[in-house]
Amino acid sequence: MARRPTRPQPRRPARPARLPAQPAGSEESAAPGGERERIIAAFLGLLAEKPIEQIGLAEIARQAGVSLAQLRGAFGSPLAIVAAYFKDIDRTVLAQDTTDMEEESPRERLFDILMRRLETMAPHRQAIRSLMRSAQRHAPLAFALNALAVRSQKWMLSAAGINASGPRGALRAQGLTLLLSPVLRAWVRDDDPGLARTMAALDRALARGQRFAGLLDDLCFIPSQVCRMRRRWRRRDRWDDREESVAT
Repeated sequence: MARRPTRPQPRRPARPARLPAQPAGSEESAAPGGERERIIAAFLGLLAEKPIEQIGLAEIARQAGVSLAQLRGAFGSPLAIVAAYFKDIDRTVLAQDTTDMEEESPRERLFDILMRRLETMAPHRQAIRSLMRSAQRHAPLAFALNALAVRSQKWMLSAAGINASGPRGALRAQGLTLLLSPVLRAWVRDDDPGLARTMAALDRALARGQRFAGLLDDLCFIPSQVCRMRRRWRRRDRWDDREESVAT
């Protein structure tokens, strides 16, 4: 049973988003850990002050105290820095202890994990607000951010013990991403330390998500039934052909 948003419980403070160095092969792995973190922090600071479309590469490098060559070695574009930030948030949330959630329902686990995610992002709330505003004005940016968010939500679903693999998992992740849009809008405006409005919005979103998941299961059941019917008809056709060949 989901937590009652009208009586928010005290929540554990978010852990700082300080992560180990990136593995070799990722786009941002060329930068040393401190340099990479400085670039992300500098970009988020600029993003809190101005839209992403007004932030230049030279400005990011200057703010981070690195050269353009170092910035290029670490990231290919401002959007790549956003992707790295999303990845950092994912890893921070996934690294937290979830043993206290073992007895909870999947919906309750997902609620807790998503609240942890919002708490982790709290120091950069203004930057997230700026990014959301830019996405409303620029469709290509909105599509790019949607792809990043869907990737992150696959990990959040998996952390909650909800299957996020295959076509059905992709639909779940996309559906969760869309459901979280009003939650994010509530969160960036929520001045309550207990995040009561955010929790209420998330509870409503997950309630809608449960209905969506039921519909999704029904829709995914239809193609499997059709496939079984086709197999039966193919077997029947082969059997009829065999009988005709024997008769002739």
